[in-house]
Amino acid sequence: MSASAPRPRRDTRGIVDPAELLSRVRFRRHVPAPELRPYLEHYWLMDWELPEPYASRLVPHPSVNVVFQRYGRPGAPAAAASASAEVSGVGLGLFTQKLTGVGRVCGVQFRPGGFRPFAPAWPVSAWTGRRVPLEDVFPNGGGDGSAGTPAAVLSPDDDHARVAALDAFLLAHGPEPDPAAGQAMELVDLIRSDRTVLRVSRLAAASGLSARSLQRLFAGHVGVGPKWVILRYRFHEALERAESAADADWAALAAELGYSDQAHLVRDFTATIGVPPTAYARAVSVL
Repeated sequence: MSASAPRPRRDTRGIVDPAELLSRVRFRRHVPAPELRPYLEHYWLMDWELPEPYASRLVPHPSVNVVFQRYGRPGAPAAAASASAEVSGVGLGLFTQKLTGVGRVCGVQFRPGGFRPFAPAWPVSAWTGRRVPLEDVFPNGGGDGSAGTPAAVLSPDDDHARVAALDAFLLAHGPEPDPAAGQAMELVDLIRSDRTVLRVSRLAAASGLSARSLQRLFAGHVGVGPKWVILRYRFHEALERAESAADADWAALAAELGYSDQAHLVRDFTATIGVPPTAYARAVSVL
């Protein structure tokens, strides 16, 4: 990658106990081809060889992912491993994936709103909360069959070759022009970057759209409603704060993130992660 080339984001937002995950797997992100960058967050690659099973946990972003994955036993040839590909819609709850043995994953994280131009036949809400085989969404694989197969993406040991295979797969499927997708991506970016957007009414005023129009736009192009997106990004902030500051002022943070009170934040955090934020902060600080 040249010095002037764009770089993928480096934060670990949404990953539960990122230090623990990164100590067990090789995780890295890569930038896609220029034609794809308006629609994608990044490619994400993982490889591991584990002596014992490990469960990774993630509070998902409001993004669709395409995932190519291969799992095998230590010492077994790669040809004997089980490989598959799927479209993973926006996850509504905590996502837990058990990692065992030797594995490899090559993923595409789309920008919220960026998936529809590649699969325009369905609203993105059709995939929300679902993991479906890739061929159910892209029946022709990579168009001519030479791209978009697990073997084409997962076989190369070189990262750049895997990225090239992902580029080839996506470019075979678009993107189709879709002004509404651009609008949806801009509005989600506003939610993510502007911490004053804590209510759908604030987003409606900023966009010039009615609340009903926002709901239709987000259902068709993001997969979840605007209120859900607002709450998810604010929860990511709470999770990140818990990881970086065991002595956080939770009452002040609850008000800052738009929760009705500290108890509301604690209930939400506990329901999602399984422990209160103070217990989580203590746990990750000693690992």
